[in-house]
Amino acid sequence: MPDTASRPGMLEQDAHRLSAVGDWTLPHYARLREAVAKVHQAESIDLQRLGELDTSGAALLVDLLGPEGVHDIAQWAPQLSPERQALLRVVADATRRPLYPPTAPRSGLTAALARLGQVVELLARQQLRLVAFIGLTLTTLLATLVTPRRWRITSLAAQVQQSGLNAIPIVALLTFLVGAVVAFLGATVLRDFGATIYTVNLVAYAFLREFGVLLAAILLAGRTASAFTAQIGAMKANEELDALRAQGLDPVQLLVLPRVLAMVVSLPILALIGTLSGMLGGALVCAMALDISTTQFLTILQRDIPLSHFAVGIGKAPLFAFVIAVIGCLEGFKAGASAQSVGEHTTSSVVQSIFMVILLDALAALFFMEMGW
Repeated sequence: MPDTASRPGMLEQDAHRLSAVGDWTLPHYARLREAVAKVHQAESIDLQRLGELDTSGAALLVDLLGPEGVHDIAQWAPQLSPERQALLRVVADATRRPLYPPTAPRSGLTAALARLGQVVELLARQQLRLVAFIGLTLTTLLATLVTPRRWRITSLAAQVQQSGLNAIPIVALLTFLVGAVVAFLGATVLRDFGATIYTVNLVAYAFLREFGVLLAAILLAGRTASAFTAQIGAMKANEELDALRAQGLDPVQLLVLPRVLAMVVSLPILALIGTLSGMLGGALVCAMALDISTTQFLTILQRDIPLSHFAVGIGKAPLFAFVIAVIGCLEGFKAGASAQSVGEHTTSSVVQSIFMVILLDALAALFFMEMGW
């Protein structure tokens, strides 16, 4: 057999049986595969002149003999070494085993519960990533505060203009219209009780505590968080983030901190403008539909509405701003190298930001109610 060990592998067929000759190894796989494809499955094969054998040649022998024939190889080919017999059996077992284990059919309820479990697991992992990124952002912020040479004032001012000043018109217009709608609703409902004067209180409480900051936060979640995700996602797709790291720059410090701080500065200002615009819309409706003059409107505000309600509303703005900015930046870092991935994560950042803002606002409302504030 030594004189045949170095021969190219081949499959010889005579009148009696098949013979495997030479090396059945990967370099000869293509030619051997063509030879095996021309032969019908055999019950046995002469392996006395077989040279070298690897997994590719073993796979071809299994195709030729079938898994059952390989299982009984010790009986019809006792001259084959135990190592090669074991190799053939392992390859035969691998080809007989399905790639994916069969799953039992699920009923409608079982499938729905399984899908619900997958969604819950996905949300849990998503929240863990958010908490981890919040921790990374805070630690980077603390490390940057103690080193003033790392402060990026220019970038911060540019982000304040983009996320805050440029959003003033849309925030003012939207809250003005909502204020008018709330005043119309109050006038319609309270007229039946002869208490239309309390429309002023309704508008004031609604915008001082909730609508002023909430509408501004939702607008920034849709306008600015998506912009953060798209900007960072495009930079990642263009490998600009890798270039920053190669230059020894921290992307969190360079890209995330200016955006987060800009949002923390901008949202309280927008919330104040939104509150004033909403009450202006309510005052206009009161003057036109309820004969409540602007002077009377302001007098009721000063006399009956404590300033603490404004503090409750504006105090939620920095928290909302931080969460919106962090979610927008995190989704940008999670985006892939394709335009589709950037679009998907941009949508995800808007949905997550709005959801988190409403959730935090609901929790804050419950907390302030229990505290009596």
